[in-house]
Amino acid sequence: MFDLLKKTMLTGIGIASMTKDKIEELGKKISEESKLTAEEGKRMINDLLKQSEKAREDLENQVQKLVKKTLEKLDIPTREDFNRLEKRIIKLEKLRAETGKE
Repeated sequence: MFDLLKKTMLTGIGIASMTKDKIEELGKKISEESKLTAEEGKRMINDLLKQSEKAREDLENQVQKLVKKTLEKLDIPTREDFNRLEKRIIKLEKLRAETGKE
C-alpha cells in the first residue's frame, strides 16, 4: 500500500513539474506512436495539461498543509497571531493616549 501511494505521489510530482512545452511534446510523441487522429491528439494533450495543473495545485495544497501542521507542532506564532497582537497594541496605545497616562 505504501509503495502504491509513493508511486502515485511521485507520478503526481512528475506531472506537476512538467512544463507546458514538455507536456505538449510528450502528447505529440504518444499520439504519433499510437496513431491517434489530430483531434484525439489535441484532446489528449489538453487532458495532460489539465492533469498537470491539477497535480501542481494538489501538490501545492499538500505542501501548505504540511508546513502549517509543522508550524503548529513547533508552536510558532502565525501571521494571524501577529496581526491580532498588533491590533491589541494599537487599541491599548489609543486607550493610554485618551486617559493621558504614560
